[in-house]
Amino acid sequence: MVFSSALIENAVNEFAKLPGIGKKTALRLVLHLLKQETVQVQQFGEAIARMRQQIRFCKVCHNVSDEEICGVCSSHSRQRQVVCLVESIRDVMAIENTQQFNGLYHVLGGIISPIDGVGPEQLNIQSLVERVKNEGVTEVIMALSPTIEGDTTIYYLSKKLREYPVKITTIARGIAFGGELEYADEMTLARSISNRLPLDSYVKP
Repeated sequence: MVFSSALIENAVNEFAKLPGIGKKTALRLVLHLLKQETVQVQQFGEAIARMRQQIRFCKVCHNVSDEEICGVCSSHSRQRQVVCLVESIRDVMAIENTQQFNGLYHVLGGIISPIDGVGPEQLNIQSLVERVKNEGVTEVIMALSPTIEGDTTIYYLSKKLREYPVKITTIARGIAFGGELEYADEMTLARSISNRLPLDSYVKP
C-alpha cells in the first residue's frame, strides 16, 4: 500500500494494530477522520487517551470501573450472596446484556492454560477465595467458556473452595463445548445462567 503522506501512513499503521482491523479498513477509518472537523478528531483522540489514563479496575471484582468500586459492586439492589465468576470484562458485559442475572461478579482475568503460560498465580483467584470466606457468599456460578481450559479452571477452583460452605454451580450446556462465552447469543446465554447446574453434576473429580 503506497501512501502520499507519512502522517496518514503512520495513522493507518496505528489503527491496523487493533484486533480485526486490516490495512484497508484502517485506511477507511483514517480517511473518515480526515473528513471530520478538527475539534471532532481532537475529541476522539482525547476520549481514547482519557479512557486509558483514568480507567480503574474494581478492587472487589476486578471489573473495569470509573471509580474504586464498580457500579455493580456498589449497588444495593444486587443479590450480594451470589457471585458469577467470569474470565473477562467482556463476559460481564455479555451476561449483563441478558438482564437475567442480579448478583455480583468476579473477573478472573483469564483461565488456566499451561500451554499459554497462564497458571493460577496469574489469575484473580485468591481474592475470590477471600470473598467467599469473608463476605457471606452462598453461591459461586462458574460462568467460564466451555473449553478444556475452562473446565480445568473450574476443577481447580472447585478444589480451592471445597472447604467453604458455598454452593458451586456452572452455566447450563446451552453453550456448545469449545465455544467462547462472549460470542453466544443473548437468549442462549440467558438460559444457561437461569438453568445453571450443580458443579457435581458437571465436573467429576
